[in-house]
Amino acid sequence: MSLPELTPEQLRDRLAAGETLQLVDVRQPEEFEYCRIEGSQLIPLGELARRTDEICEDQPVVLICHHGVRSMQALAYLQHRHGRQNLLNLRGGIHAWSVKVDPTVPVY
Repeated sequence: MSLPELTPEQLRDRLAAGETLQLVDVRQPEEFEYCRIEGSQLIPLGELARRTDEICEDQPVVLICHHGVRSMQALAYLQHRHGRQNLLNLRGGIHAWSVKVDPTVPVY
């Protein structure tokens, strides 16, 4: 089963088109505090199992972390454990978003 991804540019375009997406950031609170994609919701990876009900089932969900590794783990977990098919991983994470889309988001 392949893990679906989208690039920062694809995410930017979908948001710009007004598409309804849930952005779930699985980083730690201090990382989220430092920088985030506007409109994203923090659910740290370690809390995912008990907060799964906060993740939409009826619209696309984009999972975000620093470089795309933790969000990929979150996606695999939600896909395998909960059968979710509405998930996308932000390739390269918030780092790639900062570099390719929004330079106002700090890089760390």
